Amino acid sequence: MPSTLRPTLVAVMLIATRTPITAQRSVPQGSARNFSEVALSRDGSRLAWVGPRDANDRPGLTITRLDRATPGRRLAAPEGRGTESDLAWSPDGTQLAFLAPMRAGRPALFIATPATGAIRRVAELHGNAAATRWSPDGQRIALLYTANPSRPTGPLAPQARDTGVIGRQFDIQRIAVLNPQTGALTMVSPSDLYVHEFEWSPDGSRIVAAAGPGPGDSGWYVDEVWIMNADGGQPHSLGKPGMQIASPRWSPDGRRIAYVGGLMSDEGVPGGDVYVIDAAGGTARNLTPDVQVSPNWLAWKGSPNRILFTAWADGGSAIGSVDPAQGGATVSWRAGESIRAVAGVAVGGLALSGNGAVSALIRQSFDAPPEIWAGPVGEWKQVTRVNAGVVHPAGRSESLHWASDKFTVQGWLLHPIVGSASQQHPMVVIVHGGPAAAHQARWLMGGNSTERALLDRGYFVFLPNPRGSQGSGEAFTRANVKDFGYGDLRDILSGVDEAARRAPVDTARVGITGWSYGGYMSMWAVTQTNRFKVAVIGAGLANWLSYWAQNGINEWLLGYFGATVYDDPALYARSAPITFIKQARTPALLLVGEKDVETPAPQSYEFWKGLQNNGVETSLVVYADEGHGLQNPVHLKDRRERSLAWFDRYLKKNGAVP
Repeated sequence: MPSTLRPTLVAVMLIATRTPITAQRSVPQGSARNFSEVALSRDGSRLAWVGPRDANDRPGLTITRLDRATPGRRLAAPEGRGTESDLAWSPDGTQLAFLAPMRAGRPALFIATPATGAIRRVAELHGNAAATRWSPDGQRIALLYTANPSRPTGPLAPQARDTGVIGRQFDIQRIAVLNPQTGALTMVSPSDLYVHEFEWSPDGSRIVAAAGPGPGDSGWYVDEVWIMNADGGQPHSLGKPGMQIASPRWSPDGRRIAYVGGLMSDEGVPGGDVYVIDAAGGTARNLTPDVQVSPNWLAWKGSPNRILFTAWADGGSAIGSVDPAQGGATVSWRAGESIRAVAGVAVGGLALSGNGAVSALIRQSFDAPPEIWAGPVGEWKQVTRVNAGVVHPAGRSESLHWASDKFTVQGWLLHPIVGSASQQHPMVVIVHGGPAAAHQARWLMGGNSTERALLDRGYFVFLPNPRGSQGSGEAFTRANVKDFGYGDLRDILSGVDEAARRAPVDTARVGITGWSYGGYMSMWAVTQTNRFKVAVIGAGLANWLSYWAQNGINEWLLGYFGATVYDDPALYARSAPITFIKQARTPALLLVGEKDVETPAPQSYEFWKGLQNNGVETSLVVYADEGHGLQNPVHLKDRRERSLAWFDRYLKKNGAVP
């Protein structure tokens, strides 16, 4: 039965260290504002973004010229209010298409003409929409479209009611092509194929797509590369890749397809290697088998002999390129910060001019709040200064590396903002989600940021990237396959030792927390060791056997366990926290969304009941109508406050944290 109470704390996915970007200071840190995406015209002269235009401006759609010293011009759909998304410049750079919600949240497609400031509503859409793409000739606009959906698109959204004949009805996201003059919409992908990503061919006659069978949340894990006629018809697959895929892209001559392929655990958070395959079919080639970063987005730019990619890199970000004929990746830029630019991509991506000579992106780190930069890769100039004057926190961020088994592991240690640098402080370990993700550099925005609140209270915050994480090459990402929980916990524990060697950490007062995979690892940790004095467990996973039947994305398990839970139950039981529940003695607060499809609430109930049986102090909070990612601001605030109170209760010493 869901509770009306609501708690706080997440396993943050994107965090990192000091960066060359310099932030000015004077306003409280919590007043920093963010951007959602940027788009660059083909000739590199016009830049559009969604976010504030200046320090006193509300969020919205702004268009500016990079080739002139002119201020940005604010354009907005009638009901956009800063929620414009999926920006796409026409090939000639004279028009910008975008989506914005209208009545009752229903999306509409708009086209803006920057030269006149005019905005025209092209079509109101009766479903979920995303990923607007102009055809190369500028005569059509394609987008992802779900007609009459039962829920928002994506696995983080709350699950729809499951009634009637189960497994027979689900939403299908298809490619729709729209006439920008008339608003007429035509479906071009088949009704039994769920499309996650797509791109027009250079001549506009075909479309390449990453797609699989429905439902889409689970189908993403078995996507194939599909080629289809832009006017409809039966598509054909280039074969099963045997891994998760992202960013399918045509070569400029239309003869090859490149994509990111690898072991991935979350839709929208890709990482792996760069592959290329002939558009006519054949065997895909891995172009980056030895690269020690994790590409997460790519584009063909400059010529047929250059593929540009962005990547996770040792807790930060990197940009590199690879020759599709010869292979051999070159990393041209890397830094301890996070970057993003593209709608639908949680990490990485660049807005690029047609020849790749100009790029734009959103940059941020622990030391610098988000701003938009543009220019040649690695030689960007700052475009916005909406967060100029924002105060930098007094704490320090430090990148740590330590040996664990045969690996060198990286993580971030954030130093407390209050208290003496010489006295011992408690520490909270935050395990990221995934596991195929990483803690990257990002500005701690204040508000509901648990990390910032912990630092303010005098805690160290430790952000490890154990084996299974992105950023150190595909072999490192795959290192927890058929060893889920074991090697990754050893990495975390040895990282705690390293943090204690580098800083005055009170090792008798260390807590652990996380969300999703971080929630699983928090459950797992307290059944394997007594080193953690307290745990806050978000959206955890207790029992693989029951989880297989309860969740909506169990295809991800095959990449990590190699078989279904029914075919190899012993392997799953070996990594299940519930198997070792009698060993758990750590006080634990459990938090979960009522309609979570990725790690359903019954998993938290199972662990909660086990702790109660052991006589362990525990509390379970279920957030009404929430999915895997909490959205209600009241719930987010409660999660934060409740988690902080739980840590203070067990980690304070003589009534104080330091």
